Amino acid sequence: MKILMINLILSGDNAIVIAMASRNLRQDLKQKAIVWGTLGAVIFRIAFTVIVMYLLKLPFIHLIGGILLLFVAYKLLVDKEAEENSVKVGNSLKEAIVIIIFADVLMSLDNVLGIVAVSEGNMMLVIVGIILSIPIMLFASQFILRMMEHFPIVVYFGAGLLAWTAGEMMLEEEFIKQHVISGTSMELALLIGIIMATLSIGGYQRRYR
Repeated sequence: MKILMINLILSGDNAIVIAMASRNLRQDLKQKAIVWGTLGAVIFRIAFTVIVMYLLKLPFIHLIGGILLLFVAYKLLVDKEAEENSVKVGNSLKEAIVIIIFADVLMSLDNVLGIVAVSEGNMMLVIVGIILSIPIMLFASQFILRMMEHFPIVVYFGAGLLAWTAGEMMLEEEFIKQHVISGTSMELALLIGIIMATLSIGGYQRRYR
């Protein structure tokens, strides 16, 4: 469920890339660009995820990954509007597919970090998470974007979920484990503190930016 929610919340920008990159094509070519572009993006995302899972074996990577995921949660709150005009438009089927694939690779770090953090190294969960991202990118993302525009609580919920996942990821770091005993009230307090700090700072920036 956490993987599903993270995919739903974070696939909105990817959906915009797909829609904008193929908008100048004929309807029949547009469908092909969307399908082949998405499949190509997913293949690259799988490779990206395998690399990230390998890197998590290195020291302090859990801590760095958790901090990056916290930044993703913050950006989700602060960035009110998607920058649709900044997305390049493809004028041929091949060009649109290439734009979709490479833009998704550049934009998928947040999805990959979220899935890897939740899966805790379980490759089966990672595969399920990436497979779930296919229909979400194709169909559900536009709906979630509209929900986020009309109901800000969805954005706060998504940011809170990401902050919780980031906190769990950071607590997996060996250096932090030595100072925080797993399963204690201290661990829970730290997680709640991370969530509250992220939502407070991000929410303030969102309101007054």
